[in-house]
Amino acid sequence: MKIEVWSDYVCPFCYIGKRRLEQSVKQAGLEGKVEVQYKAYQLDPNTPVASDLSLLEGLAGKFSVSLAEAENMMRNIEEQAKTVGLNFQVNKMKTSNTMDAHRLAKFAQQYEVEAQVTERLLHGYFVEGERIDTEQVLVAIAEEAGLNAEQTKAMLHSDDFVKDVQADIEEARKIGVQGVPFFVINRKYAISGAQSTEAFVEALEKIAEEEGIKPALQMLGKDSGSQCDDGSCDL
Repeated sequence: MKIEVWSDYVCPFCYIGKRRLEQSVKQAGLEGKVEVQYKAYQLDPNTPVASDLSLLEGLAGKFSVSLAEAENMMRNIEEQAKTVGLNFQVNKMKTSNTMDAHRLAKFAQQYEVEAQVTERLLHGYFVEGERIDTEQVLVAIAEEAGLNAEQTKAMLHSDDFVKDVQADIEEARKIGVQGVPFFVINRKYAISGAQSTEAFVEALEKIAEEEGIKPALQMLGKDSGSQCDDGSCDL
């Protein structure tokens, strides 16, 4: 089963949805039978690079609300994140342009460490409060995944993978993606938004049955092993 996921690294629901998808694959007994591929999407391609604007200031400006109101909106998302084991650090987050982060993921795909880089970018932004549109942070993440620092720097200083990122975004437009995360399964089924784990499990089990994919046997007993749209987050 192939699952293509359109997401952005500054979309909180994309990280929450990623965790829920991972949990649902396990609960549905489909581990080892699902290939997940992440595709690029930019909520706001016009976000300045390495801006000093905090996420809360950005939200306050976008929605014409006070900082306190923006913080309250994000606190609700923080609570959702905790249900899947994620500890978002809202006060550390800065607005970030994600083009280079997406290019880094494409670069990592060549070396089969895209999954590791994708997780690290999301964790860096939401949990560590890292500036994921700066060379220093991106190169450090690349090195953690075993990528060469100098090659990574050369890529970041070039236009490599820009067209690949734009192709993903254009494909999203063509298939009618209006918000992320957006999941396409076997090019036949679509799930929009960070649905509940239960909803994911139900959908995956139904699709697996229709596609003739048998879930793995599960041991019993003591030894058993929301969304963001193109303009803003649906808070």
